[in-house]
Amino acid sequence: MALLLALVVAFSSGAYDVSPGDLFSLLWSRLTGTATTVPSVVETVVLQIRGPRIVAAMLVGAALSAAGAAYQSLFRNPLVSPDILGVSSGAALGAVLGIYLSLPVAAIEALAFVGGLVAVFSVYALASAIRGRDPILVLVLGGIVIGALLGSGVSLLKFLADPYNQLPAITFWLLGSLASVDQSDLAVLAVPTVIGLVPLVLLRWRLDVMTLGDEEAAALGVNVQTVRIVVIAAATLMTAAAVSVGGIIGWVGLVMPHLARLAVGPSNARLLPMALLFGAAFLLAVDTVARTLGEVELPLGVLTAAVGTPVFLWLLAFGRRDI
Repeated sequence: MALLLALVVAFSSGAYDVSPGDLFSLLWSRLTGTATTVPSVVETVVLQIRGPRIVAAMLVGAALSAAGAAYQSLFRNPLVSPDILGVSSGAALGAVLGIYLSLPVAAIEALAFVGGLVAVFSVYALASAIRGRDPILVLVLGGIVIGALLGSGVSLLKFLADPYNQLPAITFWLLGSLASVDQSDLAVLAVPTVIGLVPLVLLRWRLDVMTLGDEEAAALGVNVQTVRIVVIAAATLMTAAAVSVGGIIGWVGLVMPHLARLAVGPSNARLLPMALLFGAAFLLAVDTVARTLGEVELPLGVLTAAVGTPVFLWLLAFGRRDI
């Protein structure tokens, strides 16, 4: 219901107001193939301007939230977010490098996507080379180290960038935005999100067992190493796709899984679908506020932090102790 309400408000709100009646008439005509009497400008606004951005907001929110839920279950830590293994830092370095080299938007998104994947693979390779330690602890610490190294690369490129053209573009991208999304970006988001979501759904029961610990999971017949690799790869793929298109959007993958867990419990059979819905509705609502609140569009990262921080503090204070 919340997602449906957010959809209606998102399609209706903006510089050009679209009445709910025109919106439903247009969508009904598209679904049934019948003629519509709504003005052509309404059709253009709804289907070509707002439509791709709304779909992108839902995909980004769903991907980040589902990835966060998977990471939290895998690492048995409710404070884990999708960028724990450095994917956001790697994607940021790739995008900033593309902006610094004045590459086209598609190339910038591709560099961000590849950068996120390379960062996580580097972290996993580093963790695999270190023996005799807790693998989860090594992964987390490796993510912190690699993330810090990549963050220094971002800072260096910001220092070298043209302060009049490149630096504002870099700063705006790092704050997160869906303002430049078009229909071509939807495939970049949808395909990796679906590919990453499929193994998470198929491994949902094994992921539940993994929350008991590696030794207990192995005793129950779970191939711990294989499941960990597949879940990390799937969640990283989803996160890298979201970051490559939307920039750095924090708190979605941290807070939304908590709310979903409050609603349906910790079982991933119910948690993953609920996290998808919560993430999609939340980011869609935030994006609608970002583009309609004032004359200048607000960065998504600022709004998600402004909303996510008090919600997370509320969860810490009043949520269940097992969250």
